[in-house]
Amino acid sequence: MTLPMDQPESTTIRLPDDPRAPLRRGVYAILIALSVGSMIGRILAVNSVDLIQVDKSLVSKEVEKRAAELKARGQPVDKATLERLEREVQAKVGRQRPFLGANDRSRWATIRSLVEHGTYAIDDIIAEPNWDTIDMVQHKDAAGNLHLYSSKPTLPTTLLAGEYWLINRVTGATLGDHPYEIGRFMLITINVIPLAIYFWLLARMVERYGTTDWGRIVVIAAATFGTFITTFAVVLNNHVTGAVTTLAALYAVARIWYDGRRELRYFALAGLLAAFTASDELPALSFFALLSAGLLLKAPKQTLIAYAPAAFVVAAAFFGTNYLAHESLRPPYFHRTADGTGDDWYHFTYKRASDGKTIASYWSDPKGIDLGEPSPAVYAFQTTIGHHGIFSLTPIWLLAIPGVILLGWGRDYRLRDLALLISAVTIVCVGYYLFVVKPLDRNYGGMTSGFRWVFWMAPLWLLAMLPAADWLAARRWARGLAYVLIAISALSASYPIWNPWTFPWLTNLFIHLGWTKF
Repeated sequence: MTLPMDQPESTTIRLPDDPRAPLRRGVYAILIALSVGSMIGRILAVNSVDLIQVDKSLVSKEVEKRAAELKARGQPVDKATLERLEREVQAKVGRQRPFLGANDRSRWATIRSLVEHGTYAIDDIIAEPNWDTIDMVQHKDAAGNLHLYSSKPTLPTTLLAGEYWLINRVTGATLGDHPYEIGRFMLITINVIPLAIYFWLLARMVERYGTTDWGRIVVIAAATFGTFITTFAVVLNNHVTGAVTTLAALYAVARIWYDGRRELRYFALAGLLAAFTASDELPALSFFALLSAGLLLKAPKQTLIAYAPAAFVVAAAFFGTNYLAHESLRPPYFHRTADGTGDDWYHFTYKRASDGKTIASYWSDPKGIDLGEPSPAVYAFQTTIGHHGIFSLTPIWLLAIPGVILLGWGRDYRLRDLALLISAVTIVCVGYYLFVVKPLDRNYGGMTSGFRWVFWMAPLWLLAMLPAADWLAARRWARGLAYVLIAISALSASYPIWNPWTFPWLTNLFIHLGWTKF
C-alpha cells in the first residue's frame, strides 16, 4: 500500500462511522436486559418439581400391589393384565394435568360438558380425577334440580366449545382421553396465534406514531417480554383475549379517527371487538362506552350502521349464553352475597360423585389471600408499589405516566384524544379495582402471579409509554434506566416458569421476610 508522504504509516485501519451502530448497540442492550431479567426470574423459581417421576413412582407401586393381590388369589398376571392395571391406576392416582389452576379448569370443564354432555352443568366432569375446581356455583336448572356450573363467563367457553366440537367430531378424541394433545393445540389457537396478531398490530401502531428507532424497539421489547400477557399464554383465561381485543379495537378506531378511514369494516370490527372486551373484562365497559361515544360524534352514520349492530351481536350472545346456562341474565358473580344469604350461588354443599362425600363450597370458607383485604389504603399500596404492585412488578409502566402526557400534548405527537382515552380508562378501572370493590373481592386476583385485573390494559399503557421511550432515546443515562426497568419487568413475567397461578416473586419475598401472610 502506498501512503501519501505527509500521512504517517499506521497498522490501524479506521472504519468510517456507521450511523446505525448506536441503534444496533441499543438493540443488543435491550435484548441483554431482557435475557438477564428472564434468567434471574427462572433462577428464583427453581425448585424440585417433577410430576412425571412422581406419577411413575405412584403408579408403579400401586400396580405392583394389585398384581400381588391377583397372584395371591391364584389369577394369572400376564403383560396384558399389567397394561390394563397401569391404565386403571394412572387414571386414579396420576398427578399430572395440563390445566394448571382451578380458574382455567373451570372453563375447560364447561367446554367438555357442552360437547360431551350437551349441558353447561359440570357435575360429571369435576368428578373425574384431576378435573376438580373451586371456581363454580350451584343453582337449580329448568327442572328444579341442583347442579354445579362454572362461575366464569359463558360466551368465551361457548365459542371455544365450537372448536372442541370440531376436533372431537373429526378425530373422535376427547379432552378426557387426550387432555395434553387437545389442550395444547387449542391453547395455541386461542392464545399464541392471537398474540402474534397482537404484536403485529402493535408494531404497526408503534411505527405509525413513534419518532425514534430506539423508542419503538423498547415498546415492542416490553410487549413481547415484559408484561404478564405472555405469562398467561399457557392457560385458558380472559386476560390474554382481553388484551388482544382491546388493541385490535383501538387499531380499528385509530384508522377511523386519525387516518380518516370510513369503510364500514373498521366500524364493525371496532364494535365487535370493543364489546367483546367489555364482555370479557367487566370494567372494560368504560373502554367500550368511550369508544362508542367518540365514534358516534365523529362519524354517526357509520357508527349506527356498522358499529352498533356488531356490538349488539356480542351483547346478545353474552346475555343469551348466560341465560342458556343459568336461566338468568345476570352472570354468576352478580349472584353473590357476603354472608351467603339471599340470592347467593357461591355458598353451597354437594355430594362428590366419586365417593359420595358431602363437600362444602370453597367460597363458604375461603382461605388465605381469598379472605380479602379489609383496608382500601393497604390494598391500594400493595397493588401499586407493594407485593402485587403494578409498578413494583412491572416498572416499565412508570414510563406510561409521563408518556401519556407527551402523547397528548408533546410537540411530536398531539394525539390528545388517544391520551385522554387511555387516562380515563386507567383512572376509572384502576379506581374501581382499588376503591369500589367489596372487601371480599380485594384479593389481588387470588393465587396468581400479578394483579391480573389490569392485564387487559397492557396495550393502552404500551402505547402511552411510546413518547417517553422516544424521549429516553437521546439520553444515555435514561436508556440505562430503561434497561433496568425492562429487566425487572421481564423477571416478574418469567418468574412463574411452571404456572401463572402462583404468587409473584415479590409476594414470596414479603412472606419470607415476614412482612405479609396469606
